[in-house]
Amino acid sequence: MTEPTSQMPQTPPTPPTRRTDNWMDPGKLNVQIIYVLYLASFVIGITAVVGVVFAYLNRGKSDPWLETHYTWAIRTFWIGILYVAISVVLTLALVGVILAIATAVWVIVRCVIGLQRVSNDQPIERPESWLI
Repeated sequence: MTEPTSQMPQTPPTPPTRRTDNWMDPGKLNVQIIYVLYLASFVIGITAVVGVVFAYLNRGKSDPWLETHYTWAIRTFWIGILYVAISVVLTLALVGVILAIATAVWVIVRCVIGLQRVSNDQPIERPESWLI
């Protein structure tokens, strides 16, 4: 006959932290997500709004070189909105269609520049520029 043994309750092991758990924190990954959300807005319009919210939430909380990317992303959003509004008004004169295409190209180029620079750990040289 065996004697009953006392066993201590076992706690379940904690799962390892994944790298993707930090995507909301200010940093390189967050900036990359913002740029991708801007690009995805050409298919799913609301993602640009999500991207600018991320940029506002994390601005002022990261390294200075990353701050240039947050400023660049925020300005890309608001200047893009302005250009789209002007395009809509000028569509009556048929010039707005050309301006809308130019605005789309402008946003894409700014996002690609931002993605390239953040991937190489480089700041945006003139983050407050209206141009590229």
